[in-house]
Amino acid sequence: MLCQHCKKNPAAVNYVEKVNGNKFEYHLCAFCYADLYGELNSKVNNNVWAGLFSQPSPRKKVCPVCRTTFADFERSGLLGCTSCYDVFKEELIPSVLRIHGKVEHIGKVGKNMDEHGLHRRLKSLQEQLENALRVKDFKEADRLNRQINAIKKTLHGGGNG
Repeated sequence: MLCQHCKKNPAAVNYVEKVNGNKFEYHLCAFCYADLYGELNSKVNNNVWAGLFSQPSPRKKVCPVCRTTFADFERSGLLGCTSCYDVFKEELIPSVLRIHGKVEHIGKVGKNMDEHGLHRRLKSLQEQLENALRVKDFKEADRLNRQINAIKKTLHGGGNG
């Protein structure tokens, strides 16, 4: 069953109550429940409800540039500006890791021969060289070393490769 409020996430809190012969049902996801917690608590006016389903209060961090809160991000999945990435960095890292598997942007792979691409390629080759030397594969290490030197020559004004 989907959340009655956002109609996007699965309902995590399902509550049914009869008041004066009228049946009230609430089916909310965790995010909407956290946002509406005070509102539902006052409607139901039941401290047992608050004790059974108490959630940590929503994070209070606010971006000083665009005034986006982390709760806004959790609800919409969108950040307000580039400063939000710095403000909410600690909260965003687990999500980015879960989605992408890593937090370091590597860009497109392939024939990326701009300076940034060459630096990434150089780093990768150096890691491969270390591994080759660790397993004593000197033929592979020699090949990698020649590629590293060619990239260094290109980066440091040596020409086309």
